[in-house]
Amino acid sequence: MITFDWTWWVVLVFVFDITVRIAAIIVVPRNRKPTAAMAWLLAIYFIPLIGVFLFLLIGNPRLPRKRRRKQEQINDYIHDTSEHLDFGTLRPHAPQWFTSLVTLNRALGAMPLAGDNDAHLISDYQESLDTMAAAMRDAREYVHVEFYILQADAATDNFFRAMEEACARGVVVRVLLDHWANQGKPFYRKTLKRLDAMGAAWRLMLPVQPFKGKYQRPDLRNHRKLLVVDGKVAFMGSQNVTDSTYNLKKNLRRGLHWVDLMVRLEGPIVASINAVFLSDWYSETDEVLAEEIGLFDVSPGPGDLDCQIVPSGPGFEVENNLRLFAGLLYYAQRKIIMVSPYFVPDEGLLLAITTACQRGLEVELFVSEEGDQAMVFHAQRSYYETLLRAGVKIWMYKKPYILHTKCFTIDDEVAVIGSSNMDMRSFGLNMEISLLVRGEEFVREMRDVEDSYRTLSRELTLEEWKKQPLRSTVLDNLARLTSALQ
Repeated sequence: MITFDWTWWVVLVFVFDITVRIAAIIVVPRNRKPTAAMAWLLAIYFIPLIGVFLFLLIGNPRLPRKRRRKQEQINDYIHDTSEHLDFGTLRPHAPQWFTSLVTLNRALGAMPLAGDNDAHLISDYQESLDTMAAAMRDAREYVHVEFYILQADAATDNFFRAMEEACARGVVVRVLLDHWANQGKPFYRKTLKRLDAMGAAWRLMLPVQPFKGKYQRPDLRNHRKLLVVDGKVAFMGSQNVTDSTYNLKKNLRRGLHWVDLMVRLEGPIVASINAVFLSDWYSETDEVLAEEIGLFDVSPGPGDLDCQIVPSGPGFEVENNLRLFAGLLYYAQRKIIMVSPYFVPDEGLLLAITTACQRGLEVELFVSEEGDQAMVFHAQRSYYETLLRAGVKIWMYKKPYILHTKCFTIDDEVAVIGSSNMDMRSFGLNMEISLLVRGEEFVREMRDVEDSYRTLSRELTLEEWKKQPLRSTVLDNLARLTSALQ
């Protein structure tokens, strides 16, 4: 009778375990932030099989090499082509720090600073959709639509009818929507059928379709929201093209509605937004359209705002949006107001915020009282005590509304608005677009929006926070650890 010796199996398992742990120490920290590396190592050490599987699945925060090469090619083309073009007359007496920040953005892949621009905010959800529809009805050459989530539903019917009417007039309508964010959602198939029926040229962004040879880390997203009409008018901001409930049963059951902010732009800056669309279109189609549509045939807008578009995401070497935000925090002299639905800062950003308080600045943060994503919501909460103790005034937008706006103002002259949250996902995993604006009149519009948010929010105090139950603290801290898994 043959006896089974477990000794060799124990030895093999032990050797395999030690090998994985040693390999993890060598592989995981390479070119990775210490916090992210430590989180991955903890996952691999404490739950080896699951930790290794997750690391192999989502451990690489970069786009595939082929996609990065295409991104670099189109970035270089746009950068070189726009290098010596006239992008309008800039406002005089720019602070030295602002010029330095613009130079930083340009070095990291942003378009040139453009003058002679007009920008106005749209804070009403349905008004934003209808205003974009009205702009498309004036289109004569092309319409470029790029949204993280795009759904043909009752709220967006006017938007889609405007696209259909444009196609019927012979206008070229190009559409980009994120694959992972839309698949399996309500109206997904209906939306694609409607795009086909109208004759729009559409593509899925960052498709996860391994059987079609299209695959990258599945949680990389193109989170941008933008619309360009004829190279003359553009829209961008935080709002997706969908009902304010996102048509999800869980949101309808909880009565949740999203609150967003978009900006309508005219002037040379429209070319910069169009360039971001064209770079994403090239990534998905290999079509270079810059010369065909006359990308840089720009003309002054009716305003005199200085604007710069800052794209960011895993196609770039560094976190462009994070560096922009950190720079503004250190340059601010009197006031900082941040609106971010998902606020999970890294150490550098948290240090910049608390340092601003210690420098005597007035610092405010707007977040939602209720969260729609449990892990992010609890990770965000884990920073509240540090912020409150530093002197940050935290405003919680009252439920059942989710404050989805992403904007940032400093002092009385400079603002940022776009698709980027102040969290690790937006810094490292999402493709985002941010608009830097210099102009007191625009900041005044932002202040009006901030005031309206303040009236619909309640202030969170340190005394209230100290009364949080232990179970909430545990959940918050656990979520904070997982937030670094990039």
